[in-house]
Amino acid sequence: MKLEFHHINFVSEDVDRLHAFYTDILGLDSMPIELFPRPDETKKSGYSGKIKFATDSKMQMHLAERNLTIGFKHDKTINPVEKGHIAFKTDNIQEFIKILNDNNIQYSDYGTTFAKEWYQIFFYDPEGNIIEVHQSV
Repeated sequence: MKLEFHHINFVSEDVDRLHAFYTDILGLDSMPIELFPRPDETKKSGYSGKIKFATDSKMQMHLAERNLTIGFKHDKTINPVEKGHIAFKTDNIQEFIKILNDNNIQYSDYGTTFAKEWYQIFFYDPEGNIIEVHQSV
């Protein structure tokens, strides 16, 4: 199983302002939202908050509109758009889930709730930081 850094997610009440900072001031490149197809939000599933993307061509930044109710809406413990998170991608999500289970690390399995092309799980590190691991589907 391979695990590598993929993106950092910051949340904000003003995604446009945050995106402008990272692209205009720090010089990162903007990434088109069309590269990240999302499922439609319904009353019981999904997230349609504003999202923008930036990159240095190696790592990505996902800048998302803060939403404090996503965890409740999906009956999950972890809310990845409350404070943000760091993300890794893997080539075998089931093997990674086994590692978490073997080490009694609880996680929230969001599947493809947020991204049509990624299967995502979220969990806490020992200091309470949210970590995402995803696999392309």
